[in-house]
Amino acid sequence: MISDRNSTPGHGWLAFEMNVLRRLRFDSIAIPFAGTPTLAAYLKRLGAKVSANDFTQSGFVNCRAEVLNNSETLTGDEVNLLLEHAYVPGTALRNPALRNWFGESDAWWFDNVRNGIERMASDHKRAIASAIAMQTGDYALSFDESTVDFRQPLSMEFLRMWSRFPVPVDNGRDNVCANKTAREFIAEVRDEAMFLRLPQPGKAGVKAAMGWTAWREEWIRGNDGFWSEMENAQMKRLGAPVDTKSQYLALVSETLKTASHIKTWAIGFVEEGVLTTQDVVDVIAETRKVDTVFGKDFSEITGSKAVIVTA
Repeated sequence: MISDRNSTPGHGWLAFEMNVLRRLRFDSIAIPFAGTPTLAAYLKRLGAKVSANDFTQSGFVNCRAEVLNNSETLTGDEVNLLLEHAYVPGTALRNPALRNWFGESDAWWFDNVRNGIERMASDHKRAIASAIAMQTGDYALSFDESTVDFRQPLSMEFLRMWSRFPVPVDNGRDNVCANKTAREFIAEVRDEAMFLRLPQPGKAGVKAAMGWTAWREEWIRGNDGFWSEMENAQMKRLGAPVDTKSQYLALVSETLKTASHIKTWAIGFVEEGVLTTQDVVDVIAETRKVDTVFGKDFSEITGSKAVIVTA
């Protein structure tokens, strides 16, 4: 059983997920679609051995910064060196795809910062700096023409994010971070529990489904020429585009059958559109007995309902 010896999770979705997971008995947990590292980091701080996976490289890097990293931080000197010439333009952008997302000055900032990060000697320090830079990019893209005058310079925002970045914690466990498809990851892990946050069904490809956050992947990879290969790697796997609900539920079923060796499941999803709680319960019941269904109504905020089914 994980121990509640550290800080309490925040509000909203994370609090709901943690509230359910704390009811379960496990010493180790696998998260096939980690997305952001927030949940995994909280579970790590509570003493569980955490295996976090994301099929995007940007998600993997974020998890490395908080889940794999036990002690390393960025020093003030390292941050100052990274930002010293961030706005200085060169002959040509190393990653021209940045201009699809940012103005010229900002594109040079992200290009130069990425180049500086690549020169850092430590994998964990590179991951921390990359995570902070991605937060900075999300900040920049949160403004539009009517609010852009309120935006702070990117270097100033990077410094603010750096000052707030979570202090690393060593929970004494062999935590894992992976960059694989969910099914490959699930087949390999030997953890006691799994929290599977189901991706929303839809016809959109990976890039379209990522929306504006796709910029992170193009920045991490240094170009935008990988999307076709990434789409092909996801074909016929959970998270790939589907035309019908039955196709989606078949992918969920295949994924759960792959996870039959994991003792405890918590399956999270958003009930909106065509996907219902009964759909998910029926698919889980094909493989094992459903235990409890938990729901949290977020309709006033997002117009949807969060559901977690344990089995």
